[in-house]
Amino acid sequence: MAAGRKVLIGGGTGFIGRHLGELLLANGYNFTNVTRMPGANNISWSQLEVAGLPRKTYAVVNCAGQQFMDFTKSWTPGFKQNVQNSRVFTTKALAKAINNSQDKPKVYVLVTGVGAYEPSDSNKYDESSPSTGIDFFSRLVVEWERAAYVDPPVRLVIIRSGAVLGRWGGMIKNMFLPFFLGVGGRIGSGKQYLPWIHINDLIRLILFAIENDNVQGVLNGVAPHVITNEEFTRSFARALHRPAVIPVPEAMLDFLLHPERAMIMTRGQHVIPKRVIEYGFKYQYDDIDKACQEVAHLLPRKHPLN
Repeated sequence: MAAGRKVLIGGGTGFIGRHLGELLLANGYNFTNVTRMPGANNISWSQLEVAGLPRKTYAVVNCAGQQFMDFTKSWTPGFKQNVQNSRVFTTKALAKAINNSQDKPKVYVLVTGVGAYEPSDSNKYDESSPSTGIDFFSRLVVEWERAAYVDPPVRLVIIRSGAVLGRWGGMIKNMFLPFFLGVGGRIGSGKQYLPWIHINDLIRLILFAIENDNVQGVLNGVAPHVITNEEFTRSFARALHRPAVIPVPEAMLDFLLHPERAMIMTRGQHVIPKRVIEYGFKYQYDDIDKACQEVAHLLPRKHPLN
């Protein structure tokens, strides 16, 4: 029974963390956020460092990190360092608190990204595929995941998430208005792969990892329906009943965002959730049309999980 079990969430006030908190409460858990923001249910990162894990913490989840697709921020060396530090340092801080605890949690779940895999038009990746460490994002993920080391018997589960689809954040929040106004379109050729997952499936996968003692290691947090950017564009536009015929030139994104950051959108990876399926996880949104229908609302419910 989950009644009263405590979960500590790094980055619990962010897009993924807020949804996860709602799901945990709905399933009988309590949770505390580790965050920079003050709040009744929050502790700070400095408090964590001084006081360690709250007593009787059952599970620890880290989904903290500066949003690298925050287009109000220029892709400067300082911003890149913040993107890196906000992931690596928080992951390391939670791992240290776990390792120093006398009352250890059952599991540490870290949410990273499919940026671990080198963008490719031809390679197909599952959880056994190596991280290349060639570009900025794959180098980041290698260091990020290495920072999560915890001593047995604590289970470590690393979920490499694709683009998270949800009306209240991530990719959809950025592109909803142009698509709603009928000026959306594919990015570049549109042939690049787009690994994705609906927010409800990502948080359910995190809960699945918490509750199943046999789950450990790397999981690809992506839907089983492999699509391209062009296929996503058609599906999202269809869900909104809008045209999507104005492509976004790759050169424009390179200029506006910097090529190193723009590659998240202009290049992609063919990623398969092989181990997730083998563990028996059941998706609510296993195809892109169903997911797009759920997020294509101008005035969505305030609490999507209700």
